Amino acid sequence: MGRLLHSSFALLVFIAVALTLQSVQASDPELTKDFQVPAGINAADIDGTFFTSEALRNVTPNVASPFATVTTANLVAPAKTPFLAVDGLGVSMALLQFPPGTVNPPHTHPRGTELLFIIEGTLDVGLVDTTNKLFTNTLYKGDIFAFPKGLVHFQINNDKYKTVTALGGFSSSNAGLVRLPNTLFNTSTPISDKVLQISFGISGDVVKALRAQFA
Repeated sequence: MGRLLHSSFALLVFIAVALTLQSVQASDPELTKDFQVPAGINAADIDGTFFTSEALRNVTPNVASPFATVTTANLVAPAKTPFLAVDGLGVSMALLQFPPGTVNPPHTHPRGTELLFIIEGTLDVGLVDTTNKLFTNTLYKGDIFAFPKGLVHFQINNDKYKTVTALGGFSSSNAGLVRLPNTLFNTSTPISDKVLQISFGISGDVVKALRAQFA
């Protein structure tokens, strides 16, 4: 009996350790100091400006695009200066602006969960889990929606007149972005037309037409 209890306890310990390791490996590396000092910067020279990002200041949406304007404040922000202070902290943000009728196409964030907070307007959102179940809702000012890490999701502003403004928070300093339409049909993506034709059950002309949209 004692041997059985000892074996059961050992198994529980092993499972707990395995789950802990899986959790650690699935997120940003844990810091063992207060914050990460970038290479080439003297820690003594760091002041409050290091912990400040102006990436989301005075941003205006692109009203000529059918897509939402997404401005990021993260470790690899492409349009603005990277927010180096979040390195190792496991957090980042994005400002999302949806002029009337615009969409944030189906996409995933492979390295981070997203919390979306509606600042102004009404936004329709959805996500698809690994069983292909679709979850949708209409969000209003002050609402928060959680998009689990790695799951396909989207947002659309169905209002014909008002712009929607939202703020996204991520559980990673670089959550990553995989936009499915662009990833699959961009002319620079090395996926053969034949693979796309068979996978989607469409003709070569349709593949070419879709590629032209994302050239």
